[in-house]
Amino acid sequence: MRKGIIRFVSGIIPGVFTNLAFDALTNPKITKLRENELEVLNTSKKSTLDFKGFDICLYEWGGTGETILLIHGWEGQAGNFSDFIPKLLKKGYRIIAFDGPSHGFSSKGATSLFEFTELVELLIRKFNPKKLISHSFGGVATTFALGENPDIKIDKYVLLTTPDKFRERISDVSEKVGIHDKVKERLIKRVEETYDINVDKMNVSEYVKSASVKNALIIHDKNDRVIPIRQSRNVHENWDVSSFIEIEGTGHFRILRTGFVIEEVLNFLN
Repeated sequence: MRKGIIRFVSGIIPGVFTNLAFDALTNPKITKLRENELEVLNTSKKSTLDFKGFDICLYEWGGTGETILLIHGWEGQAGNFSDFIPKLLKKGYRIIAFDGPSHGFSSKGATSLFEFTELVELLIRKFNPKKLISHSFGGVATTFALGENPDIKIDKYVLLTTPDKFRERISDVSEKVGIHDKVKERLIKRVEETYDINVDKMNVSEYVKSASVKNALIIHDKNDRVIPIRQSRNVHENWDVSSFIEIEGTGHFRILRTGFVIEEVLNFLN
């Protein structure tokens, strides 16, 4: 259905499209992993964690070295870090990764940003990593967890792209799909009522101010079509411990598989 038609129809029956949009927002679609991503996952020590009715898949590599936690994005999964993992292992890290609620090989069901955030906090407390790497929406969940729990101390944190303002993210998605503004506003109201939040206060650029992180690095491709680079820039401008690297040629997803990006991350973590 073309955007113009969607906008017209959704304006006539906004309630129906609000329900559809909310359902899409809380039921992530999962992309099939590449063969090499599956191969790397199969080299891990696997376990399962019971979390809010979900069976969460956990993955561990390495032994007694310094622990690092990998946090994937929305509709992503642990296997997305497959190009990073061998390089981190060579540096001696003990690596922990996971598939979020209703993501990857974890059990399925309706979930939310807030459950993802709770899981990230739980895993940080469980494994006590001092270094973190997140991709995309994983940066939202992680900064929210850290901002709400300043007792958690992190030495180094890498964000491979990050959204900033929750309202702006909903607006970007609404624009891409083509739904009417009536639907967007109803969707925001539905989210606020369901989770008892104020969408306008759910901003990464605010949460980082209270996060106990010694040093952070944000890397973002200026031609990223999923998350505009201005969002990462604003986070950086509001985070006095962060540095920012603007790159080209990777887009939103290939950034996880690009050699020079991986080297920048490793140099920062050392």
